[in-house]
Amino acid sequence: MRKKYRKQMPLMIDDIEHPRATELQGISKILDDNPIIYEMVLQDLSAEVKDRDSGAEGMSAEQVLRSAIIKQREGYSYEELAFHIVDSRCYRSFCRIGITHKGFKKSALCKNIKAISPETWESMNRVLVGYGQDKGIEKGRKSRMDSTVVSSNIHKPSDSSLLWDCVRTLTQMLSKGNQLFSDLCIPFTDHTRRAKRRMLGVMNAKNKRARKKHYVDLLKVTGKTLSYAQTAVSLLDRYRCTDPVEMVLVKRTAEQFKELIGLARQVIDQTERRVLNGESVPASEKIVSIFEPHTDIIVKDNRDTFYGHKVCLNSGASNLITDCLILEGNPRDTTLTDQMLDRHETIYGRYPLKVAVDGGFASKENLKSAKGKGIKEVCFAKKRGLEVEDMCRSQYVYKRLRRFRAGIESAISWIKRCFGFARCTWKTLRSFKSYVWASIVSANLITLARKQIATT
Repeated sequence: MRKKYRKQMPLMIDDIEHPRATELQGISKILDDNPIIYEMVLQDLSAEVKDRDSGAEGMSAEQVLRSAIIKQREGYSYEELAFHIVDSRCYRSFCRIGITHKGFKKSALCKNIKAISPETWESMNRVLVGYGQDKGIEKGRKSRMDSTVVSSNIHKPSDSSLLWDCVRTLTQMLSKGNQLFSDLCIPFTDHTRRAKRRMLGVMNAKNKRARKKHYVDLLKVTGKTLSYAQTAVSLLDRYRCTDPVEMVLVKRTAEQFKELIGLARQVIDQTERRVLNGESVPASEKIVSIFEPHTDIIVKDNRDTFYGHKVCLNSGASNLITDCLILEGNPRDTTLTDQMLDRHETIYGRYPLKVAVDGGFASKENLKSAKGKGIKEVCFAKKRGLEVEDMCRSQYVYKRLRRFRAGIESAISWIKRCFGFARCTWKTLRSFKSYVWASIVSANLITLARKQIATT
């Protein structure tokens, strides 16, 4: 019978019987079976620490890594992560946080998680791949490859929006500089409203002539703002004070100005070349964001345009992501086949017996090279003028490998939907690479945990 109140609440909660809790327990066991992973993280966390035995006690390497896995798995912001780690009993247990622990602030979580380098994440993944091999989950005898794009966290670029970004960002820095250094008195005029009007005018122009007129004035405004920033740099370089902390801040501000001035000049140059001179600017010479200048322009199949970085993934029969290569620019897939096979040999100590790759990797040279490495069966999803008999020993084997290759499409879709692999939300190129590897490591941990749970 239902009652309005319970006389007494239980003091302890029983173990939670839920698939998500079981997965976390499985991941926890895998991490505990590979303590070298914690040592890798600790090296990054203490890289700038002179004396580990002094100072306040912060997050342990174990807690940082486990918090990062939860963040990637659930797609939390740092503020949400800080709340859920404290609020959830499962997450408290997974992150090894006691019942009375007050938790961690979002700034501490951000600083510590970002301290893990992309090289460390990659090394962690290789440890997990070795663990999967020891447990018989993924032996590396069959391999499938495909490439995809991880987008940067930027708005869709246009020359007008980039010029507007330069004006408003430089103006904000000039205003902040006058607030921080009251004796400096940087002279400047705020042109942000005028720049925004011209940017909107470009977007809504009825014809090419009207658009060009708005562009000319927008370039003029950007040039004026750029000259104010150059004046600020010269004043900062000559600025002297007795406070060493303030001098460090002065130098840092000057460096930020110089970096943004260089990017603004590049935006002005590409706009003048394209709009005023009618020149077609190559993608390799373009900048698409002043906030994430490392972003590449990726055109896939002469159809879709992405802004981020191209990555090439290698997967096995278990859907474990055994390797990832983050590329610069937009190289053709045909140039990546040998490189990915050699990386597989580095990881496993041998080449796979069977390889299935996308049609974009197909070429006679790649087939000949793969056969020369001792790979018995090579399947390109599109033949590209190649004969099936040259790739595989029979049509039956070729069809099976072609179906096998389709599995990596599901793996890519899964990590994009569930681990934020579609779009990186971290800033700078180093953090971009860390984000990509953090998503892969988190996905692989769940794959290994599920495989082990299924066999028990």
